[in-house]
Amino acid sequence: MRKSLQLQAELHQEFGVGVMDVTLDCEDGAPVGAEVEHAHLVASVAASAASDARVAVRVHPVDHPAFQDDVRILVTGSAARWCHIMLPKVESVEDIHTAVQAMDAAGGSHVPVHALIESSLAVHHAFDIAAHPRVQSLSFGLMDFVSSHGGAIPASAMGVAGQFSHPLVLRAKLAIASACHAHGKTPSHCVVTEFNDAQAMQACAHRAANELGFTRMWSIHPNQVRPILVAFAPQEADIAQATAILQAAIAADWAPIQFGGQLHDRASYRFFWSVLERAHATGQTLPDEAWRYFQS
Repeated sequence: MRKSLQLQAELHQEFGVGVMDVTLDCEDGAPVGAEVEHAHLVASVAASAASDARVAVRVHPVDHPAFQDDVRILVTGSAARWCHIMLPKVESVEDIHTAVQAMDAAGGSHVPVHALIESSLAVHHAFDIAAHPRVQSLSFGLMDFVSSHGGAIPASAMGVAGQFSHPLVLRAKLAIASACHAHGKTPSHCVVTEFNDAQAMQACAHRAANELGFTRMWSIHPNQVRPILVAFAPQEADIAQATAILQAAIAADWAPIQFGGQLHDRASYRFFWSVLERAHATGQTLPDEAWRYFQS
């Protein structure tokens, strides 16, 4: 946990913006029977982080006996520390209601919720879950999703190739991305377990971003962070094109323009603005005429 926070700080200094969040884990990270002790450890680590660090925590599912202890230890008196609470094993919007009620009672009424979608039932309810006003992002839990099918999906679907080719897995990813975009939320792609293969990691991240519509992605190892950033960042030529088109649009007071033999209007202006937003969020170097848009 401390190494992750150190990496976050180093990348922030290198890129000049926060390019990653750190999520401390109280679910799979806690030894069975020592959930309370682990929650106190997580709270201590978070308290020691820099004031500008973006730190989140994954609590236990709402139906787990440790959930209420997680909320008591991690939210009561410390809600301001968390950029969001990650809620695993969400099956329906009722689970979000339950979590939000507990968080609010503990003083965390301002803390957003990120929901992990890890079963077919959750995928079925993804649009309703994404619509909840406190939900900021949906993440896909690949390994739990495959496991929930009781062997009907092979283990290969948890690997680099299988997770982009098995129809049920691919359908789940597309449903999550669509639900998020329908409600203005952030779709976050699942982990890739082959953390020593940077080329495979970057290829997966590229497909998640450019084929499936995900705008964030989980990493489980420091080696994965930079390949993800590269894959999700616009190319230099894309940044230059977006800057030039938006400059021409501004000069035309946002009326339609001709650029490179193509018509552009406010619909495409919104797209090219999103290119610059992604470039800024991933720490890319922006032209001076684009960089000024992000000064405040």
